[in-house]
Amino acid sequence: MRLLRATDRFWKTWVAKLHYEGGWQEEVRRSLITLKALTYRPTGGVVAAATTSLPEELGGSRNWDYRYCWLRDATFTLQALLGTGFVAEAAAWREWLLRAVAGDPADLQIMYAIDGTRRLTELELGWLEGYEGSAPVRIGNAAVGQLQLDVWGEVLDGLHVAREAGLAAAEDAWDLQRALLDYLEGHWQEPDNGLWEVRGQRRDFVHSKVMAWAGVDRAIQAVERFGLGGPVGRWKSLREQIHAEVCTHGYDPDRRTFTQFYGSRGLDAALLLIPQVGFLPWHDSRVIGTVNAVQRDLVQDGFVLRYRPDADGGVDGLPGTEGAFLACSFWLVDALNGIGRKAEALAHFKELLNLRNDVGLLSEEYDSRRRRQLGNTPQAFSHVGLVNSARHLSGTRPATAAHT
Repeated sequence: MRLLRATDRFWKTWVAKLHYEGGWQEEVRRSLITLKALTYRPTGGVVAAATTSLPEELGGSRNWDYRYCWLRDATFTLQALLGTGFVAEAAAWREWLLRAVAGDPADLQIMYAIDGTRRLTELELGWLEGYEGSAPVRIGNAAVGQLQLDVWGEVLDGLHVAREAGLAAAEDAWDLQRALLDYLEGHWQEPDNGLWEVRGQRRDFVHSKVMAWAGVDRAIQAVERFGLGGPVGRWKSLREQIHAEVCTHGYDPDRRTFTQFYGSRGLDAALLLIPQVGFLPWHDSRVIGTVNAVQRDLVQDGFVLRYRPDADGGVDGLPGTEGAFLACSFWLVDALNGIGRKAEALAHFKELLNLRNDVGLLSEEYDSRRRRQLGNTPQAFSHVGLVNSARHLSGTRPATAAHT
């Protein structure tokens, strides 16, 4: 009983720090508690999920180990924490991020263990039958060795979000960011595995190029808005070059949509993030056309698929299918709200809230046919999506370090 009372007291004290005046207070509070529970206190790292090998398709082989910290999640997580007043947790996550990416930018990994371990060898445990016959069961994650260029942009964007919020940075943080940018400048044109960690052929994924643009843009803002030093003229030329290439090769004028990769016939839910990162304004016809295309081609029974696995001859190099990706469904809420279709965004958001289980948790995906959650759980990305969508629909602004 003593431990139970201490645990109850800890969580009540912690959640009392919530600084959020928008809608869906209970739902936001529960998701933030989940994010806190997925945080490793000694380092501040937030794991993607607490489980491994819970399937994306029942009986299938898309079973991955998510018990690690993905750099990509940094920006969204920082936005969720800062937007609800949890500045100390945001600062701890930012410091974990700085420690993880310190060193040679060429050695940057997309994920690390909660204690910063880099070696995450993927193994298949053949003696286990898997959840409801979904094999293989895996520990470790081979995606750690992939090239995912968007991660450089995500890291630079995440550190920019922290700077905007007034979080004091380590003295060498800007030197690190410049080193990351130097690497990005020399490699942004390379094909990569993309944010969905495809195990097929590397491609020129549009989202990866857009995030390269975002990384350069944030460096320019650091010079112009915060007085840091750097070759801003050269960076502006690079930003324009990336923007022009994406708009030329990543946009299909006949279908009025951006595509998953250059020359692709398929779409990608990550295209919904194009206006969120500032690449194009919400009212741009190409943004509106892309939102419409995603709704038409990637929405299944009301929820959003990441992409069609069978598009372009099998873009991810894996057998089988998967459920709707809940984080992407929250991105659609944000996109609909951003282009002025708030009533539609609100209706979709309420549908997503109804997917939570009896204790308010969300996994990675949802199987609309079986009406059940799929994938590793609880999934941090899904709960971050819920918090940020609630913030956007409510019109709330992030907290700042000076206000807490």
